[in-house]
Amino acid sequence: MKKKIVLIGGGGHCKSVIDVIEQQNEFEIAGIIDVAEKLGTNVLGYKVFATDNELDKLMSTYSYYHLTLGFIKPSAVRANLFKKLKELGAQLPVIISPKSTVSKHAKIAEGSIIMHHAFVNAGAVIGANTIINTGAIVEHDALIGNNSHISTAAVINGDCVVGDNCFVGSNSVLVNAIKIGSDTIVGAGAVVHKNVDAGFCTVVGNPAMVVKK
Repeated sequence: MKKKIVLIGGGGHCKSVIDVIEQQNEFEIAGIIDVAEKLGTNVLGYKVFATDNELDKLMSTYSYYHLTLGFIKPSAVRANLFKKLKELGAQLPVIISPKSTVSKHAKIAEGSIIMHHAFVNAGAVIGANTIINTGAIVEHDALIGNNSHISTAAVINGDCVVGDNCFVGSNSVLVNAIKIGSDTIVGAGAVVHKNVDAGFCTVVGNPAMVVKK
C-alpha cells in the first residue's frame, strides 16, 4: 500500500514534482496545500484542499509532506516552511526520480528531490530541502547546502561547495573545487571560476562576476 503524501505549493514546480512522484510509484498524493484563493482548484488532477495555516490539524491524518514551492526570493519562505514542518513532526522523505542517476555512495538529506535525468555522483552530499532539478549534474565529492536549488542542466563539478539558501541557474557551471557562499544566486549560463563569499549576492557571466550585493 502506498504512503499518502501532501504537497505544499501548487505552482509550476509542483507539476514537475507530481510527475516524479507518479513515476517513482512509492507515494500516493493526497492533495495540495496552497493559499486560500486557490482552495478547490486542482493541479494535474490533485485538489488544493488546505492552506498552510491548517498544517497542525493535518498532522493527525497525514505523516508525509513535500515542499513543492520553487525557489522563491527570499529563500526564507521555503526554509521557514520546512522548519515549521519539522517542528510539527512531519516526515519529509527524499524523492528520487527513477529517471535520474544517483550513486549509492552519495548522501541526500530529508525533504530534498532529485528530478528527472539529474546525475548525482559518488561522494556528493545534498543538504535538506534542496532541489536538484531536471538534467542537473552534481559531481563527485560536491557538497550542496540546505534550502538550495540547482536548476535545470546546471553543472556542479567535483569538490565544489554550494552553501545554504543558494540558487544556481540553468546551464551554469561551477568549475572544479569552487566554493559558493550561502545566500548566493548564480545567474543562468554563468561560469564560475573563482570562489564567491557568502552575503546575498548575484553573480553572472563568463567568467562570473558579482553584479549585486
